[in-house]
Amino acid sequence: MVDLMLRSGADPDPQSTYGFTPLALAAQGGHTEVMELLLQKGANVLSQASDASSILLEAAAGGNPDSLTLLLEYGADANVPKSSGHLPIHVAADRGHLLALKILVPATDSAAIKRSGISPLHCAAAGAHSQCLEFLLRVGFDANFMLDQKIRKHYDDQRKSVLYFAVSNGDVASVKLLLNAGALPNQDPVNCLQIALRMGNYELVNLLLRHGANVNYVCRVNPLHFPSALQYTLKDEIMLRLLLNYGYDAERCFDCPHGDKVHSRYTFEGWTSTVIRDTLFCEVITLPWLQHLSGKVIQVMLDYVDRVQICSKLRTVLQEQASWAEINSVLTNPRSLKHLCRLKIRKCMGRLRLRCPVFMSFLPLPNRLKEYVLFREYDLYGQGCLKGTW
Repeated sequence: MVDLMLRSGADPDPQSTYGFTPLALAAQGGHTEVMELLLQKGANVLSQASDASSILLEAAAGGNPDSLTLLLEYGADANVPKSSGHLPIHVAADRGHLLALKILVPATDSAAIKRSGISPLHCAAAGAHSQCLEFLLRVGFDANFMLDQKIRKHYDDQRKSVLYFAVSNGDVASVKLLLNAGALPNQDPVNCLQIALRMGNYELVNLLLRHGANVNYVCRVNPLHFPSALQYTLKDEIMLRLLLNYGYDAERCFDCPHGDKVHSRYTFEGWTSTVIRDTLFCEVITLPWLQHLSGKVIQVMLDYVDRVQICSKLRTVLQEQASWAEINSVLTNPRSLKHLCRLKIRKCMGRLRLRCPVFMSFLPLPNRLKEYVLFREYDLYGQGCLKGTW
């Protein structure tokens, strides 16, 4: 039909109100034979739609490698962005078209990608296309390429790393690829670990912690007096111990200026829609809907601290818990020398080294001692526990 119309004198390059030409539509559908007919009759391979979308970009969206090869042979430019800044390589990565990516990578300049402010890795991660991600990493794309500010402003969370996209999707395969390629887990305003904790995804949390995620991050939206991660683990011992084993600052949770004095009353009790800054842990764990968890949470946390003081408000709630007798015994008796030595070694090492498996592997200590320092006996996730709800 196309051949008949062209031989009968049809214009090979009319434009729709959107700026689309027959060649663009054929490229979008991957109709290579039709495209070749149009090109032979003089269709403009460099025409762009009203949003500056090129013919090659439409072909990349379709994913037909033969169509892309044909357009490039006729002089199509892979470095022409649409008005959003995206290049054909970005579109192919976003759609998961691996064969199209293999054609577009050598045709695309790194300078054009840099000008766009976004890496094809971001697009592949956003679409959860781990095969495309693996290919792009293998050919040398930077796992730590950060979104430009002009792109970040479109996201409420101001995300910028490729890893953040993968974690947000709960895409374990892509997260593994990125971390193994050297992706840094602490680059975004909202910490990647916070996203994984909110999902309750043990595997993601464990992966991020093993690769240096900051267990003591502070949430920017509602900063607490203690590191923010704990609020997502109060009902889950596996997750709580994962944080504590990787150096969570449990001592901050027992830091209360009131001590044995009566706590001053807040206008709003606990968390509300109003942002409350620097909220103390004792104020959180004694809330009516959380205080039933206080005994078990404190019992676990005592495994990771030296002698601590319990404020009057927390003590009153704990005394109603079944675990109070055991908690009180720990609080009122000297800690074992073995326990104190472990805490001292961990303090001397520092939390950065504790979070670094490579450093631990080179530490000149017997494996049994390394495991003790790392609280392996409390690694419920490593022991295969599947559910950590109290």
